Amino acid sequence: MRNAIEIALSRLEQDFPEDAAGKLTTLLDELLRWNERVNLTGIRDPQDMITRHLSDSLVARPLLKGNRVLDVGTGAGFPGLPLAIAEPHRSFVLVDSNNKKIMFVSHAAALLGLSNVMAVKSRSEDYAPAERFDTVIARAVAALPRLIEIAGHHVGEGGVFVALKGRFPAEELKLVPDTWEYSVAELDVPGLEQGSRHAVLMQLK
Repeated sequence: MRNAIEIALSRLEQDFPEDAAGKLTTLLDELLRWNERVNLTGIRDPQDMITRHLSDSLVARPLLKGNRVLDVGTGAGFPGLPLAIAEPHRSFVLVDSNNKKIMFVSHAAALLGLSNVMAVKSRSEDYAPAERFDTVIARAVAALPRLIEIAGHHVGEGGVFVALKGRFPAEELKLVPDTWEYSVAELDVPGLEQGSRHAVLMQLK
């Protein structure tokens, strides 16, 4: 699997830490192993995992701002874990209310030696950190108005809320509260058809 991951990383045209491919390989190996006992993800084919979990997470890397990143509804750790591997100097908090999934995130972070990751079992609306975040990111969690409702308060002053979506979310954008301004970026995920991934970047006015 490592060769396939190295090819996928090269297609992203980003610079990665020397140990990134090895850690990402271990992450997916562990996800496959856990998935046999605990249903963490419906994606079970290794190549699909590389495309839909790793590449699909890492395309958001250029959109991160600042040092503190919150991954809301992280599930089995995506996009947070791949981003934390690629960005060891940023700190990541990964939040999910599903106990089995957050147990996997904690286990994977410890196994990979990711001292920049903290896993928190909580609903994002109940999570009460000491300070807000430079970037809040969410992948396929909820419609944009609901996302703002449950996690918008975690975005710090000058920070950004990155909502990762599939196709252009025209109807959702009409419902974004007017206290927020937004832009939409199309994301090119190698292995997926063009136009199938977008990021909505939201900031408080």
